[in-house]
Amino acid sequence: MPCDPLRDLRAWQERLERLAAQHATAWAPPIDVYETDDRYVITAEVPGIARDQVELALQDNRLTIRGTRSGSTETAARHYHQVERGHGSFLRTFQFADPVDQEHIAADLRDGVLTVTLPKSLAPPRAIEVS
Repeated sequence: MPCDPLRDLRAWQERLERLAAQHATAWAPPIDVYETDDRYVITAEVPGIARDQVELALQDNRLTIRGTRSGSTETAARHYHQVERGHGSFLRTFQFADPVDQEHIAADLRDGVLTVTLPKSLAPPRAIEVS
């Protein structure tokens, strides 16, 4: 398998972001990212998060997913024996190598899974004449 320094660098960046997210927040949703010939697809497990608690932004081929999952408002009245479900804010960013078609990005939140589909821009490279 040939060495791809950019892919290795991206993998390290993602690991560092996950590590930073774990220390900065109470939780970070598990996320899968895959690529086909014509699109990137991101799926995130975000149970308990409403549509209005998720923000998506794309700038310079970098997608940012930000959200908040609220904790229980009745924690003072309960005596918990164990708490594993994290809550709080999260922030994840993903950089794409190929240009993304910003006009046709789709996001769907269903059954606690956020799916973001980012079509690749199919515009051919434009030749620039030097004067």
